[in-house]
Amino acid sequence: MSSTTFSLEVRPNIPQRLERLHELADDLLYSWDRQVRGLFYRLDQELWEACGHNPKVFLRRVSQETLEQAEGDRIFMEDYNRVLSVYDTYHQEGMRSHIEPYLDPKKDLVAYFCAEFGFHESFPIYSGGLGILAGDHCKAASDLGIPFVAMGLLYRQGYFTQTIDNHGHQIAHYAPTDFGTLPVHLCRNESGEERRVTVGMPGREIQLRLWHAKAGHITLYLLDSDLPENSEADRAITYQLYGGDSHTRIQQEIVLGIGGVRALRVLGLQPTIWHINEGHSAFQILERSRELVVEEELTFEAALEAVAAGTVFTTHTPVPAGHDMFDAGMMEEYFSGFHEELGKDFQEFFELGTTGENGEVFNMTTLALHGSRFNNGVSRIHGGVAAEMEATLWPEVPPEENPIRYVTNGVHVPTFLAREWGNLFDMRLREWRNELLNEDFWEAIDQIPDHRYWSLRQSLKTELLEDVVERAENQYRRNGYSEAMIKRITHYARQSEADTLVIGFARRFATYKRATLIFSELERLKELMNDTDRPVMLIFAGKAHPSDKPGQELIRRIHEYALQPEFVGRILLLEGYDMALARKLVTGVDVWLNTPEYPMEASGTSGQKAGVNGVLNLSVLDGWWGEGYDGNNGWAIVPHDPGFDPHYRDSEEARDLVDILAREVVPLYYQRNNHGYSAAWVQRSKAAMKSTIPRFNAQRMVMDYVRDFYSPARDQDARFRARKHAAATELAEWKGRIRESWDGVELEMVEEPPRALPHGDSLQLRVRARLNGLTPDDVTMECLVAPARREDSPFKPEDRFQLTPEEEDEDDSGSWIFTLDLCPRLAGLQHYRVRMYPSHPRTSHPFETGRMVWL
Repeated sequence: MSSTTFSLEVRPNIPQRLERLHELADDLLYSWDRQVRGLFYRLDQELWEACGHNPKVFLRRVSQETLEQAEGDRIFMEDYNRVLSVYDTYHQEGMRSHIEPYLDPKKDLVAYFCAEFGFHESFPIYSGGLGILAGDHCKAASDLGIPFVAMGLLYRQGYFTQTIDNHGHQIAHYAPTDFGTLPVHLCRNESGEERRVTVGMPGREIQLRLWHAKAGHITLYLLDSDLPENSEADRAITYQLYGGDSHTRIQQEIVLGIGGVRALRVLGLQPTIWHINEGHSAFQILERSRELVVEEELTFEAALEAVAAGTVFTTHTPVPAGHDMFDAGMMEEYFSGFHEELGKDFQEFFELGTTGENGEVFNMTTLALHGSRFNNGVSRIHGGVAAEMEATLWPEVPPEENPIRYVTNGVHVPTFLAREWGNLFDMRLREWRNELLNEDFWEAIDQIPDHRYWSLRQSLKTELLEDVVERAENQYRRNGYSEAMIKRITHYARQSEADTLVIGFARRFATYKRATLIFSELERLKELMNDTDRPVMLIFAGKAHPSDKPGQELIRRIHEYALQPEFVGRILLLEGYDMALARKLVTGVDVWLNTPEYPMEASGTSGQKAGVNGVLNLSVLDGWWGEGYDGNNGWAIVPHDPGFDPHYRDSEEARDLVDILAREVVPLYYQRNNHGYSAAWVQRSKAAMKSTIPRFNAQRMVMDYVRDFYSPARDQDARFRARKHAAATELAEWKGRIRESWDGVELEMVEEPPRALPHGDSLQLRVRARLNGLTPDDVTMECLVAPARREDSPFKPEDRFQLTPEEEDEDDSGSWIFTLDLCPRLAGLQHYRVRMYPSHPRTSHPFETGRMVWL
């Protein structure tokens, strides 16, 4: 007999005294305020877990009886009212004292564009590190009271959820999201009608619906193409994050970049700073330029200067293959009418996304760099890598001097700090939430008694291992493993004393992250992990993109290793990696392992999340760890030169990794005192907390942006807006003259300088510059001086001196003599070089033209 099962959700009536639970569930502040989430947890722990920590779903399914009991529970109501008081105080206040020297909350507005936002696992519009970083940026902007809006896409199916089958194959699952279960609402006008915008696609216009979500003090706006007015294919544009083919990708980026600008205009918002977080949203540059060409009648060159003046671009990509690129045919298909509105033929338009090195494809990062004047990578090392990688945009400028700088990423501490640490800090470091930028404050961590510190760390590990056992049982039982085998797999995780050293490795499974590097020393690893006196456990988790077959192969190989007899129960591979599992891992393991191929780790924020919880990093010195490691707060694998054979590098670095584990990490952890804990481990763990929390938190990161990028961009934008964008027009015309003349510019020494000089005497330099129609006001000539420790030492200038134009050369029309009396401050062998480059008071960076000539 067959029958149909129907579903019916009987929603409770929220008692009046608890009615503000709806307000708490509708504000993404819950994603970083554990006290808010704690209210729902205390109402019904089992339901909270079953709802995926989603407060809106929870309030639709919690029983009426539970709510009525809570309303009559004095202790719960006291907690509820206390949480509301803190919530209301947060919304009435902001830490605006930090930003007031740089931004005016009444006049300025930052518009932050990103393809994904990772606020919380219950809001699935993120895939990994980029999205979580964007979510942390928004959270810190809210905490700091920055005038800030974010723009993204509302994905119907989001990113995939992951299972791993009994052969180790990753299975990707997509499920539609009911937007009614998310803290989002349609944007409506004064008449209650939906606010919509349109964007052009080949042969058609598509409609976009606009949503908004409250996140503390800031607003997140999201665009959605899943409307009945659109074709089925167009409705699917915003179905999946990073899904589909290259046509889906360019369509999503048109919706985000062009649709996002139009959405802000419909809302009446006028940003003074535009932040493009990775290249996906760079088409906004074209739309904003089009507005100025069509509405203000600027030339495209002047419009681009005006747009770039107020634009910040952050690149997170450490490899050229990571950039989105589209061929000329696709660009012409999607922008055939657009480039005409800009007053450009297609080839001129296409060159906005190309460099001399690669003119066959349109690169979104190149477009973003052409259309912004404030550019950065996301760590010190990555800033240098990005400057090298994009050097062809400034072909005559040394990469280390081109406009790409860096802001090292940070993580949102209240989001990723374990609840137990937060409770302890509330008792012992009461103002800790307001002192995240104060390094001296965090020295007080040393005052926490060692035994209490160790006990808390162990309790977090116990909590993690309980979760690991439950996850592993579900995973392997679903895959048909016997109960006996499941017991073997979970045996060591079940040890109640949680005294095993636990190492975690969890992140996106891309090949350059080398998840399997440790297995290159297989026999030594087996010996290390099977020492019954000093046991070690290794937990892996992470996803590979569905189209990344090599990344999925890494998952399969780890699955095989985990089932080898010597590793069963000692190595665990967990499926379903998301923010919830990530929070458990970064708070509960003892050591966080990171083995990227240097210098391909842009930042590596998972290690920061571990560090704020006192977890010790064992990592290649790449990304943030190149700045974070101080010798006392973890361990470093010194990378071998990238010029070596990759197999040799892998072999050597794997050996170094296992050496550190065997000789330093494991012995230190098991070096127990009479009280049963390792005092030396506690000291190193405290050092990790003290060094990571104040230096690598999201508030510090966002304040770096405010001070070094947002404020200068706002000022430059204001200058370029004035007098109908006169400064933009002036600068564009000047750059045009530079482009026309520069190839004919030459330098020569008028007189051969001496090769030796008594200390204290001056070196007189006279340099002839043939300016080819330019004037001395158009250029700057410099002499760079560097001490030479050895004859073959690299040229690293320590002093710069500017040469002065003295006179026009009577014998050479159009040439000028530049002079300098140089008195070297140091004795010994010196090297010096002379160069000249275009200069104009309106430029945002001295070398933004990319032009330079050397003597």
